[in-house]
Amino acid sequence: MKDKIFQISGILILFSAILYMFSPDIAPWIMSVSVLIFSLITMTNPYPGKSIRGKRLFNFQLFSCLLMIASTYLMFKHRPEWPLVMIIGAILMLYAVIAIPKELNNEKDAHK
Repeated sequence: MKDKIFQISGILILFSAILYMFSPDIAPWIMSVSVLIFSLITMTNPYPGKSIRGKRLFNFQLFSCLLMIASTYLMFKHRPEWPLVMIIGAILMLYAVIAIPKELNNEKDAHK
């Protein structure tokens, strides 16, 4: 259930970024709820391994969530910088999401 809510909130973040072009007054509200849910789920799922690299990657995820929160604030203020902040956060999140499973597999292989 938690994974489905996480996925839906991620889709709503993308939807609200697109919606901002058509309805800049409604999109920040959808974005704020989505980013809040996304960030809470990310924070409640810490890195399960013991590797320093894995913990650093989890910190990348947390920093990415902070960037998405900042982007939402800029969206509410109708500042043109919000897409740049969102893209930086998305790139960091993408990197962490790809690298964390690899790091977990490396830890499993090292313990065998």
